[in-house]
Amino acid sequence: MSTQVFPSLPGLTWPVKRTPIWSTRKPVSISGKETAIADWSAPRWQWNLTFSALRQAGANQQVASFQGSTWNEMSQLVGFYNLRQGGFDSFLFTDPDDNTVAAQEVGTGDGSTTSFQLVRAFGGFTEPVLAPNLGATLNVYLAGSLQSASTYTVNGWGAASPGTLVFNAAPGAGVAITADFSFYFPCRFVDDQCEFEKTLGGVYACKKLVFESIK
Repeated sequence: MSTQVFPSLPGLTWPVKRTPIWSTRKPVSISGKETAIADWSAPRWQWNLTFSALRQAGANQQVASFQGSTWNEMSQLVGFYNLRQGGFDSFLFTDPDDNTVAAQEVGTGDGSTTSFQLVRAFGGFTEPVLAPNLGATLNVYLAGSLQSASTYTVNGWGAASPGTLVFNAAPGAGVAITADFSFYFPCRFVDDQCEFEKTLGGVYACKKLVFESIK
C-alpha cells in the first residue's frame, strides 16, 4: 500500500464531482416483499476530476518556459498515475473541503481498552479515518486535558490497524477521548487507462480522472 500523496496541480476544472457509494442488496420474497440489506457500515467515496490545462516543457514550445520557469505538470500527473500502475496501487488524497477535524469524539474509556479507531463526523454521519496525516498537528485529549504525544501512538495507512489511536495505558472508565487531526482518503484509480489530450503547444488536458476511496 503506497503512502504517496496525490499531487496538487493547477489546471483543475470545475465542477469536481464527489460521490458517496453504498452497497445495498434488495432481495424480494415470493410474496413480493422487499428486504433491504446494507452490506457496508460506511460508504466509499468517488472523485471525478478534470484538468483542462496541464503544462509540459518540450523542445520548441514557447509555453514551456516563462520568465525562467519550466513546467512539467502533465508529466507529474502521468508519472504519478503510472507509478500506481493504473488501478493497482493505492495513494492518499487530500480533499480540500474534508480533511481536518477539531474536538472530534473518538471514544470513551472503560479502564481496559487501549486502542480506539479514529473517526470523523461529516454532516451528522460518522465514519472511520484510516489515513491520519501523521505529519500534521495531532492533539489528543482525555476529559478535555491535552495529552503528551509520548503517551500514545497513532497508526497510519499501511499499518496492520490503520487509523487507530493506541494509548500506553487504558483511559479510565467514562473518560471522554477527543482529538484534533488532519487526514487523507486512501484511494485507488478506477481505470487502468487515462487519456491526455494535447490542446495547445505544451498544454494538455485530462478530461476524466476517476478514483475511489478504499478500506
